[in-house]
Amino acid sequence: MKRRLTLVVLPLLLAAAGCTSSPADDGPAPRPVAAERPSPFRDCTTLSAPPTPTSASPGGTPTPASPGSGTATPASPGSGTSSSDPTARAADGPALPELSLSCFTGGAPVELRAIAGPAVINLWASWCPPCRKELPAFQRLSERTAGQLHVVGVNSRDSRSGAQSIGEDFGVRFPMLVDQGEALQRELRRNAIPLTLFVDAGGQVRHVDASGALDDATLAKLVRQHLGLAVPA
Repeated sequence: MKRRLTLVVLPLLLAAAGCTSSPADDGPAPRPVAAERPSPFRDCTTLSAPPTPTSASPGGTPTPASPGSGTATPASPGSGTSSSDPTARAADGPALPELSLSCFTGGAPVELRAIAGPAVINLWASWCPPCRKELPAFQRLSERTAGQLHVVGVNSRDSRSGAQSIGEDFGVRFPMLVDQGEALQRELRRNAIPLTLFVDAGGQVRHVDASGALDDATLAKLVRQHLGLAVPA
């Protein structure tokens, strides 16, 4: 009788203990992910090539953009910040760290330094409330700047099921890298997310933003300020 009670109680105790292992959040709990369910994110094969005019078709497959579809354009002279602004673009910036990260959809690992700029790289996790809050704005940025800018996600210290569920629920379609060991954060000497890198066409990091959840207007301002691109409304 005692042995039977032990077999019943022990799994319940183990299940209860596992509930505290995930960071707390105030958003929807990730759904279980079936192995056969396709990734919501695009693959990473295009990241090593400069951005080319594309638009997202249903299902997340890039297709040629139609004329006048609305892409980012270089900011007009004088539209950026003044040279006296301490946050203005510097003459030189650090290169992306020499790291190789896996792509969420599989395939060959991606060398960060091989990502062709200009690019906006967002570090996030499904258990991070401000990360979830800003992800839709990054998706809209990727749509509005198609052909002019790469928007790339880096899913950090997260479960595959959590990332996939958030991608599905929030309609996130841009390419996604995976950094479960927080290697990029260590290289940047940052210990918090969300974290967003603004990388110019030469592969130099012009700005690292750690101010919290970014909205559409703030993203557009930062892209113009640090990358010299005007984001269509």
